[in-house]
Amino acid sequence: MAAAAAAAAAAATGISVRPAFAQTGTLGVDFATRTGDFRGGATGTLYGLGDEGAPTQALINGAHLTNTSQKAPYGTQHPSGDAIKVEDGFFTKHGKDMYIYVQDYYPDWPYHGSRRPGDTRTYNQEDGTYTEGGNGVWDYLEIVEFVAEAVATDSDRPQDYILIPFNEPDGNWYTDWPNQKDQFLADWQAAYEKIQEVWERHGLGHARIASAADTRWQPQRSADILAFAKENGSLPDITIWHELGIDNLGTYRGHFDDYRALEASLGIDPIPVNINEYGMLRDMSVPGQLVQWFSMFEDTKVDAQTAYWNYAGNFSDNSARPNGANAGWWMFKWYGDLEGSETVQVNPPALNAVDTLQGIGAIDEANRRATVLWGGTGDDVALELSGLDAAVFGDRVDVEVREIALIGAEGLAGNPRVIATADGVSLDGGTLRLDVASYDRYAGYQLVLTPEQSRDVEGSAAAQPWTAAIEAEDLAITDATVYSHDPQGNGGWQFLSSGGQDVGSFNKVGSRADWAVEVPHDGTYRLQVIGGAPGIPGRHALFVDGSLADTIQYTADLGLNATSQWQYRGSAEVLVELSAGAHTLSIRASADGAAVLPNSDITLDKVSLTSVEEGEPTQYPASVFRLYNGAALVWDGSIRGGAALSGGARADLYATAIETGYYDLVVDWASTAAASVRLAVNGRPTVTVEASGAGRWTSTARVHLVEGINEIELGSSGATIGSLTTVRARTADESSVAIEAEDAVLHGEAAVEILEDGSGSNASGMAYVGWIGNGSGNAIELPRDGFAEPGDYDVTVHYANAELSGDHDYNPQVVDRRLEVQEGTTPVGDAYFRYTYSWDSFWERTIAVTLSTGDETLRLGNADAWAPNIDRVIVSPRVLGNPETKRRSGR
Repeated sequence: MAAAAAAAAAAATGISVRPAFAQTGTLGVDFATRTGDFRGGATGTLYGLGDEGAPTQALINGAHLTNTSQKAPYGTQHPSGDAIKVEDGFFTKHGKDMYIYVQDYYPDWPYHGSRRPGDTRTYNQEDGTYTEGGNGVWDYLEIVEFVAEAVATDSDRPQDYILIPFNEPDGNWYTDWPNQKDQFLADWQAAYEKIQEVWERHGLGHARIASAADTRWQPQRSADILAFAKENGSLPDITIWHELGIDNLGTYRGHFDDYRALEASLGIDPIPVNINEYGMLRDMSVPGQLVQWFSMFEDTKVDAQTAYWNYAGNFSDNSARPNGANAGWWMFKWYGDLEGSETVQVNPPALNAVDTLQGIGAIDEANRRATVLWGGTGDDVALELSGLDAAVFGDRVDVEVREIALIGAEGLAGNPRVIATADGVSLDGGTLRLDVASYDRYAGYQLVLTPEQSRDVEGSAAAQPWTAAIEAEDLAITDATVYSHDPQGNGGWQFLSSGGQDVGSFNKVGSRADWAVEVPHDGTYRLQVIGGAPGIPGRHALFVDGSLADTIQYTADLGLNATSQWQYRGSAEVLVELSAGAHTLSIRASADGAAVLPNSDITLDKVSLTSVEEGEPTQYPASVFRLYNGAALVWDGSIRGGAALSGGARADLYATAIETGYYDLVVDWASTAAASVRLAVNGRPTVTVEASGAGRWTSTARVHLVEGINEIELGSSGATIGSLTTVRARTADESSVAIEAEDAVLHGEAAVEILEDGSGSNASGMAYVGWIGNGSGNAIELPRDGFAEPGDYDVTVHYANAELSGDHDYNPQVVDRRLEVQEGTTPVGDAYFRYTYSWDSFWERTIAVTLSTGDETLRLGNADAWAPNIDRVIVSPRVLGNPETKRRSGR
C-alpha cells in the first residue's frame, strides 16, 4: 500500500500497515495452511435455553448454537430448561445436537443427596411419579427408562438427542473409584442397554449416548470405562468431560492429546468429543476470554459448552436483557459467522498458556472472504497474514477490523464498531502486516479481508456516528472508591470489570464522577453507563455543566450472592442535548445535594457518549452476511463484494436496536432486470422492495425494530445486495400507541399496585398491574383506540418477573413467566418473559401479532400460570407507509 494511503487509513481509523510496530503481541495467520473444515461447536451451552423464546429466536439464531445440554424431559432439577420445550427454537436453524442430563430428573443437587440410589421406589412409567417401596429394579434405571421414553415419544427429533446418563460421577455416587469402579461399570452397562432398548422399541435405530461427564479429565477412570465399554459393546458415541478452571486454558490440549492416545492404545477409533462444561464466571460475557477457549476447541475440532453458573436462558451470561447482546454474544456471533469456511494455521505468541493472545483464522474460498478473530491481550497486536492467494483475493484487498469491548453481563451492546480499515491495500507476495491497537485484554476483535469492493470501506468507517468512552476509574471521582479486580482472583469465581477496575461505594451525598468531554456538533447524544445495581433498581442524577439535566435510571442486576452483587453489571441509557464543544457530564448519587437518590449505591464501570442526532446510521455490508441456499458474494458487476440472491437463496444479518421503535431499513442493491428484494424481520415476512428494470437502487422501508438483536433475512427474485443500513426514525414513534397498564380494563384478580419512590423503580407512573394470570379470568384488556385496523403489529410489554422456585447450591432457580395475547377470544401470540431480578425492576419484551379485526380488544393474561406484572403496553404497526426505491449512481 502506498505510504499516503497507509497514513490516510491510520488517520481515519487507527490501523497501520507497515513493517514493524513496537510493544506488540504478534499473531501469525497462514491462510495457505488449512487445518480442516470449520467445526463451529465451541459455542454450545449448558442450560443456555430457559423456555421457548427465552432467549429469543433472534438471539439463538445469531449466536449460532450447534449444541446444548438441557434438563431431562419433565425433570425437576431446575424450573426451566426442559429439552422438549426448547427443542423447536434450538433446531430452527443451526442446532444439531441436543444433549440431556438424565440425572437432572432429580430435584436435588447433588443428585439424590449424593448417594447412589438403591431399590426403594417404584416408578410409574406413564407419568414419572413414584411410590415408596422397591420392585426389584434399580430406581435410577427406572428414571433412565422414563426419560428415554419421553424423548422417543414426545420429541419431534429424537435422533438428534444425545443422552448423558451420568453427570459428574466422580463427584456424584461414584467418588471412590477403587472401591466403586465395578459398580459404576455395571450401572453404565445397564443404563446403556436400557436406552438402546427404548430406541429399539420405537424403531429409532441406535440411540446416541455420551460418556461419563467427569468434573475434569480423569485418565484412569476414562481408561477403565473405555476398556470395559469396548469389551461389552457399550462404547459411548460422544466422549465428554469438563474443563472448568483458570489453568485449563493451559492444560486442555494436553488432556485432549492424552485422550486420543488412550483411544489408540485401546484400539478404538477416534470418538467425537464435547467438553460439555468449560470456563468460570470470569470468562462469561468477556470476548477476550471466550476467544481463548474457542480457539482451543476449534483447533482440536471438538464441541464444547459454556458452564452453567447462574440461571437458565441467557447462554450462560452471554446475552443481555430479554433480547439484547452483550459483548460475549457478539463473540459467539462472530464465531458462528465462520460457518462454511476452512480454518487455517494460527501462531500466537504462546500455546497452552493462560490469559494470552489467541485467535482463530478461517477462509471462505467460495466467497473470497478471510476472517481472523482474536483477543486476550492488552498489548497492541501485529497481525502477520500470509498465504493470501492472488487467485482468490487478487492484488488488492479491503480490510475491516471490528471491536467489541466488555460491557457487563446485562450491558446492552451496540453493533461492534469498525475501528480500523484498509481500502485497496496491495498484497506483497500474499502477505500483509496490520497493527491494531487493543482496548484492553478483555475486548475481542474481528478482521474481515476480501478482494477490493465497490464499497468505500474507509468512507463507511468514517461515517459511523461519533462516539467516545471512558473507564469509570478515569473520571474525576469524589466521595467514592476505585476498586481493582485481579482477573484471576477468587479462583475465577467473579465477573470481570472493563479495564480491570470499577468505582464503588457510590453511596454518599457527595459521591460523583465527572467527565470532561468535547462533542463535535449540536444535537442529541446517548449517554450509556455500565454499572452494577445489586438486585434492586436505582438512580443517579446527571448534571451537565453544573445543572441537573436528567435522572439515570438503572434496572436491577443479579444480586443474590456476594459473587454477583455489584459485579453483575448492566447498562443504563439516557438521551441528552448538547451543544458543540466542551462539557462536563457529572454522575451523582444526589440530585439536590441533601439526600442520596433511591438505591444509588451502584458501581460504575464505564461510560460512553454517542451521537444519535443523525439517526445513528449503522451499515451491515454484504461482506459480513451469512449466506445460505446458493447465496454468494460476487466480484463483478456493479456491486463488487455484494451478495447475489435468487430463487431460494438467503442472506442473514443481525441488526442492533438500542431502543425499540421505528427504523429506516435502507437497502443498497442492483439488478439486471425487474426484480424485488424480500425482507423478513424476526422470522416474519415484513416488506418487499421492487425495481422495474436493471439498475443500481436504494430502497427504504420504515420498520419497527425491538430493543436488542433483530434478525433480518434477505431474499430476492434476482438481485445483488451491497448492504443494509438501519437509521433510527425516532419521530415516527408517534405512530405507536402506549397504554399504561393501570389505565387498561382489569378483570378478575388483576389489580393496580403502587410503588414507593424509595423503591428506585423504573415503572412509568410508579404503578403497575399484578396478579395477572393463573386463571383465564385474571387479565387486562386493551381497547383498540389508536390501532383500529387489521394488520401486523408489535406488542411491546414492559414487565417485571422475579419469581423463583426451589433451592439450589448456586443456580438461581428462576421462572420464566408466560403471557398470552388474545384478539377478542382468539389467541394471536404468546411469549415467555425472563427473570428481571426484582419485582420493582421492569424490562421489555415484544410479541409479534397479526390482528384480523379493527374492533376486538386485546386481552393479556395466562390461563395456566401467573403472567408477569405489567407496567405498560405499546402497540406498534410493524411497517409504516410503503417502501420507496430510487435509482442511484456512483460507488
